[in-house]
Amino acid sequence: MNNLNIQLAKIKGYLSQKQKWELQLADYCKELLVIEDAISALEKQLTAEMKDVKKLERVGFTNLFQTFFGSKEEKLTKEKQEVIAVQLQLKEAENTKAEIFHSVTELERKIENLAHIEMEYERLLVRKEEFIKNSNSASANKLFELTELAGDIQLMLTELNEAITAGNIANGNLENAVKSLESASGWGTFDLFGGGAIASMVKHSHIDEAANSIHNAQSSMRRFQKELLDVDEAANIDIDISGLLKFADFFFDDIISDWMVQGRIEDSLKQARNQLAKVGRIIHKLEAEVLELERELTSIEIERKELIEIA
Repeated sequence: MNNLNIQLAKIKGYLSQKQKWELQLADYCKELLVIEDAISALEKQLTAEMKDVKKLERVGFTNLFQTFFGSKEEKLTKEKQEVIAVQLQLKEAENTKAEIFHSVTELERKIENLAHIEMEYERLLVRKEEFIKNSNSASANKLFELTELAGDIQLMLTELNEAITAGNIANGNLENAVKSLESASGWGTFDLFGGGAIASMVKHSHIDEAANSIHNAQSSMRRFQKELLDVDEAANIDIDISGLLKFADFFFDDIISDWMVQGRIEDSLKQARNQLAKVGRIIHKLEAEVLELERELTSIEIERKELIEIA
């Protein structure tokens, strides 16, 4: 009987894992369609923006007139900034697609390895049913029930702990993003009030660092959200930080451009802090559930031992 319980718990664990992976795969496939549409739109936008740049670079009477009065160079700079902005967005989208595609491929491989697990589970259930019918023992039947319940709780504890681990990784990446954004914000404020070229360069270095941190946070939050799919929680992140204007204040000492950059930093910092708090709340809830299930599991184990002793 004990050997059958062990086999059944093991197979049930595999079955639960497969169901979880199937749920995650379906969610990743939806994301893949969305990001592919986004990439297609960005590619079209990039083509259009580059056409605008080439149009302005053509020599003609109107262009000569605009160049003389300075308006052409301003327009050209603005159009080039827009090209760079779209290129950055496209690169980020392509990186995200590659990560999602890798996850899809990996999940498909794992699911394929457990292709026949349902049949094995049904086979063991039949064996268990036959054993219970033949035993004619109330204590044996109760022991089976307790063992199965303990196995279910163990599975849920595994799922919760995996989600907590993913949440802690996301939490760490978000903390890094917040620190980078805080640094960028501090140097940005200094730059606004005459910090000069050095302050501007340091600020943009921190913005680049924050952009990388946010990408890592987005990736880890995506994995966290997938882990939460089968524990009735949901989380997502969509923090955007763009290098759209980072080039502008190297060429123009324009307070408006600088304030727009600073505004983007502050908005992203606010979003990162909000997500950090949200992740913290979810982790706390998961940890509380783990403690509750561990107490329940201890109680079941005590009841099982008592039943075995008197059998």
